[in-house]
Amino acid sequence: MTKAEVISEISQKTGIEKADVLTTVEAFFKVVKDSMTEGNNIYVRGFGSFVNKKRARKVARNISKNTSLIIEEHYIPSFKPSKTFVAKIKGSKKITGEASEKAPKAAKGKGTKKAKA
Repeated sequence: MTKAEVISEISQKTGIEKADVLTTVEAFFKVVKDSMTEGNNIYVRGFGSFVNKKRARKVARNISKNTSLIIEEHYIPSFKPSKTFVAKIKGSKKITGEASEKAPKAAKGKGTKKAKA
């Protein structure tokens, strides 16, 4: 579902004009982005939490150049759904039927690791 589809559905269910819904949705996204940029987390009871997750400093490898890169400590935005939200999704029969049709099958076979001699 795209943002336009969400706006259209909200407009239909509430009777509010699409332009007003669009303004409200854009304002919500702006508040979330701005708050998280300032280091604040957002908690919406019954829905979930928008949180900044800390990633530790690590050494990565550029395999094409065979060099090491240092990735400094940083934060990434993350969403954690609430328990009630997760329970509702797990109990949905529509999702389980669609997911089995749309989800790609996991590839079976040999991995890419070479055996040691």
